Amino acid sequence: MSIPSAAVSGPRRLLKRVRDVMAGPGTAEERLGQIVTIIAADMVAEVCSVYVMRAGEVLELFATCGLSKEAVHMTRLRVGEGIVGFVAAHARPLNLKDAQGHPNFAYRPETGEEIYHSMIGVPILRGGRIIGVLAVQNRTERLYSEDEQEALENVAMVLAEMVAGGELVSREELLPTDGIALLPLRLGGARLAPGIGKGLAVLHEPRIVIDRMVAEDPEEELARLREAMRGLQNHLDKMLEAVSGIDGLDEADDPGDILEAYRMIAQDTGWLNRITEAVHTGLTAEAAVQKVHDDTRARMAQVSDPYLRERLHDLEDLANRLLQHLSGQYQSPAFGDLPDDIILVARNIGPAELLDYDHTRLRGLALEEGSHTSHVAIVARALDIPVLGGVKGVLDKVEGGDPLIVDADNAQLFVRPTEDVRAVIDGALKARAERKALYAQMRDMPARTTDGADISLNVNAGLLIDVPHVVESGADGIGLYRTEIPFMVRSAMPDITDQTRLYDRIFEQAEGRPVVFRTLDVGGDKLLPYWEDMTEENPAMGWRSIRITLDRPAVLVHQLRALIRASHDRDLYVMFPMIAEVAEFDQAKEVLDQQLKREAARGFVPRKVEVGAMLEVPALIWQAPALLERVDFLSVGTNDLLQFMFAADRGNPRIEGRYDTLSPSVFAFMRQLVTLCDQRNVRLTICGEMAGRPLEAMALIGLGIKRLSMAPASVGPVKEMVRSMCKAEVEQYVLSIMGSSTRSLRSRLKAFAIDHGVKL
Repeated sequence: MSIPSAAVSGPRRLLKRVRDVMAGPGTAEERLGQIVTIIAADMVAEVCSVYVMRAGEVLELFATCGLSKEAVHMTRLRVGEGIVGFVAAHARPLNLKDAQGHPNFAYRPETGEEIYHSMIGVPILRGGRIIGVLAVQNRTERLYSEDEQEALENVAMVLAEMVAGGELVSREELLPTDGIALLPLRLGGARLAPGIGKGLAVLHEPRIVIDRMVAEDPEEELARLREAMRGLQNHLDKMLEAVSGIDGLDEADDPGDILEAYRMIAQDTGWLNRITEAVHTGLTAEAAVQKVHDDTRARMAQVSDPYLRERLHDLEDLANRLLQHLSGQYQSPAFGDLPDDIILVARNIGPAELLDYDHTRLRGLALEEGSHTSHVAIVARALDIPVLGGVKGVLDKVEGGDPLIVDADNAQLFVRPTEDVRAVIDGALKARAERKALYAQMRDMPARTTDGADISLNVNAGLLIDVPHVVESGADGIGLYRTEIPFMVRSAMPDITDQTRLYDRIFEQAEGRPVVFRTLDVGGDKLLPYWEDMTEENPAMGWRSIRITLDRPAVLVHQLRALIRASHDRDLYVMFPMIAEVAEFDQAKEVLDQQLKREAARGFVPRKVEVGAMLEVPALIWQAPALLERVDFLSVGTNDLLQFMFAADRGNPRIEGRYDTLSPSVFAFMRQLVTLCDQRNVRLTICGEMAGRPLEAMALIGLGIKRLSMAPASVGPVKEMVRSMCKAEVEQYVLSIMGSSTRSLRSRLKAFAIDHGVKL
């Protein structure tokens, strides 16, 4: 849609005059006073006023031309009160011929506004949030034109940068809370990885900085917009090509349909026309996209309809992608200038994205989404980084650079904490450091119960930076090396040479301790960036793990060759993941045997080879006797096992915690498995997250488990627990309560531990 140049000459002129004043000398309030005078003169209005949001959701008059000067900083309106409060509450303009006749009109005698009738108010928005209101009034009754309203909206957008800059009101005061903007702010969440950390906020999804708001040449901006739109459409087309023709997907499951709908939204003429119109009024292409985005977000913030909410999310993502194409700002904040102590804030984040950041500077992670068993949480636990998930609205309530404290132990996030809170947290950090020092002293002590039973404690690892923790923690070895993580952080599939080099370094850093390598376990929520989109309706039970590598044997072959070459003259422990039936293990073992023969002919011979399976699918328990005849060891991945056992998606926060790992059904399953493995002399290891929690570890030992594998940070606490317990007493008690019909045995086990001096 095009607009005649004559119709926009006034708005453009006004924008440029406002921009010149903002860039000129004087304090922020002085410049704001000049701006309201310019607006009033340009619109031939008797009054122009600017109200700024203050703490407690109160709008304060900051500048006026026409109203009584004594009213500045004196007149205040709550959100929803008066015409100005109404505009703020609804985040949309209000154009009134007779403002005094509006039911929301609120008379303030100090302003002297009783002589004015017509009024137009427009919201000052930033990031879809109300931070002020711009109002114009006249004595005569009139309706303001669409061009005048558009001009005021554009000026309001430019003013938003001044208001949000912290010169008028401190930036912290502008940040929203759940109702009242008071500091400090405490947000609740769910503990995904234990610990406490403090630092400065780094937003993983920051707003793109728009340096230039007012256009010099609208035609040039329209050309830039068209070019960026072509780039966006080409990008979406490539995404469509990448997912087209995937075998085995029903028509209803085709991710191409989703992307096609996504592309249709990008071609929405209404959306594009609004952006184009904003450019015609004098905004740069970036500012026009942001203006339309802020307006849409503010209007739909209270929408509850799921379809409309998803459409809003699509539009937000498309606006962000379009801004990226316009500005060229594609780089992750991980590669920018970051503080020494980082608290990372994100809606969600993958393991590869997390590892873009310098882990030695990461002090905590706060996520709007996420679950305890999400893989970013697993990686964070390996790095000993505290993580909070399910922190609702954290991206709206936190700005980059805010001081934050992640208290994952108590499931809370402190935003801009007071000195009192900081003092308490400093004390907790000191106590935590002292406890770590105690664990360090125990490093060379055996994990032996008071009645002489030795428990093997191992670590789960997935990166080279994890491996030194084996020695530091005093663990017996690596009970689970997740080979997929190095695949996930690369831009291309590592070849045999790269994999061999990596596995060789792992062996070296383990310093002779055993390392159990789990073959590639991808799919589900672990996607490789260089494979085609594998979106599925139910990915946890879909094409993943051993199913992928058996269907794509070249991937498995290359990995096994690399493992064999790296283990020359060393002990090789290979474990196949997510085995659902014995036939799958036989097929994978046959591939391994073939590669062992092939590499032996080339001079690569491991000193010893042991092969195991990972039990994550409950169906395998009914084939356990046949499987145990074939394996050298068996490992239980409790994360997936319990998800399948309870039919509860481990990534769904609504049901997280609904089923307890310390339940009679879990105990019965584990006890049966222990009995079967003992009968056939097969080593059994628990390597899911359950093994790393002292109370759960105590219960597992009571069920007869002798080998546990966990995150490195859990070795110290679990070892302390083991050295304080009597295995015979725990076993007797666990067996006595496992037949209970209650949903959880947690409280009973905790009471037992307290009564018997077991350190948890």
